[in-house]
Amino acid sequence: MRIKLIAVGTRMPAWVTTAYEEYARRLPHECSLELVELPLPQRGKNADIARLMDKEAEAIFGQLKNERVVALDERGKPWTTVQLAQQLESWQQDGRDVALLVGGPDGLAKQCLARAEQRWSLSPLTLPHPMVRVLLAETLYRAWTVTQGHPYHRP
Repeated sequence: MRIKLIAVGTRMPAWVTTAYEEYARRLPHECSLELVELPLPQRGKNADIARLMDKEAEAIFGQLKNERVVALDERGKPWTTVQLAQQLESWQQDGRDVALLVGGPDGLAKQCLARAEQRWSLSPLTLPHPMVRVLLAETLYRAWTVTQGHPYHRP
């Protein structure tokens, strides 16, 4: 199974790239994590946010094929590490790849949320986009270690 993290926003600080790549590298081939960065449409003083979010949605949809779509959304369901490990196993049994969607500063457009089969909340806190990438990679790695009985995760 391939997990594709589709994230709006580019030009992350070096520490984000380093940390993300470290955890993505740890995942095995059968549960690989790939980052797809999409440019953030320019937001000016009087920007039409709805139109910009529609542009972001178009770019996201352009990256989707037949994956299970999971939207990262503050109103989504929070999962414990063990619950995420169960999700990983369920996703693997589904036979499709997975696309995790992370929107821009205004979140995901309603059409992206409508397309999602699941909504996942990482935290009730508002997290900066650079942190989300690192947190997602580490959390997925940790959940994978649970499925393998690896000692990385100690409850």
